[in-house]
Amino acid sequence: MSTAGNAQPALLARREGGVLVLTNNNEAARNALSPDFYLGLTEALKTAATDTTVGAIVLTGAGGHFCSGGDLRRIATRREQPIEKRRELLEGLHDLVRALRDCPKPVIAAVEGAAAGAGLSLAMACDMMVVARNAVFSVAYVKVGLSPDGGATAFLAEHLSRQLLTEMCLTGDRVSGERMQQLGVVNRLTEPGAALQEAVALGTQLASGPLMAMGSIKQLCRAAYSQTLEAQLDMEAELMVRAQGGDEALEGITAFLEKRPADYVKIRKQ
Repeated sequence: MSTAGNAQPALLARREGGVLVLTNNNEAARNALSPDFYLGLTEALKTAATDTTVGAIVLTGAGGHFCSGGDLRRIATRREQPIEKRRELLEGLHDLVRALRDCPKPVIAAVEGAAAGAGLSLAMACDMMVVARNAVFSVAYVKVGLSPDGGATAFLAEHLSRQLLTEMCLTGDRVSGERMQQLGVVNRLTEPGAALQEAVALGTQLASGPLMAMGSIKQLCRAAYSQTLEAQLDMEAELMVRAQGGDEALEGITAFLEKRPADYVKIRKQ
């Protein structure tokens, strides 16, 4: 998780009970992305997926900014490389987006300051977003002669009309956290400086839930935007009948009938 030639780690990890907090740690560059960050975060997500003590994950940025996107100094050198190599390098980002999508644990973005370019993509790849009112989102690629990557257009298209999506991408204009909530992108809006605290509180709530069931719910919610009704019904049926035979359903239903809170954490320790 360390940047080559630099003692400063690209990714910081700490625990808040059952919540794993992962921090993009490139403060001097407003948390611009690097291959070390891609690899570190992808590895951390894969490890958390099998760690039964982790119930939820919060992704945030150091120094008051979520992520300013790609490192333009690094990107500028890619014109000297063959197109196959450029594609290989870009897949580091896309593999990270896939890792966020495929992680069975809930992943919450805590956004302060800027979430620009691929930073916006990473925030929206998370399952939920807790955002400061004055945070700024932008699909700023057009301003430097580039087109979007990291799934930005796919994620935004789940919320915006084609006209609004096209405007955001063609102008690169900044959109406030408050406006993003109005567009249906943001789960919880906070005052400046409070996004991480609120995201950890949400993560703590989720971390006490049934992990297998929540993983299935994530799969269903992702698939619902691209599948036909018949395909979604089949997927729901497959996951439901599997859940009905599991320990989480046994505990949840028993707790409901006994009028007590369900204890899913104890199941993970067995």
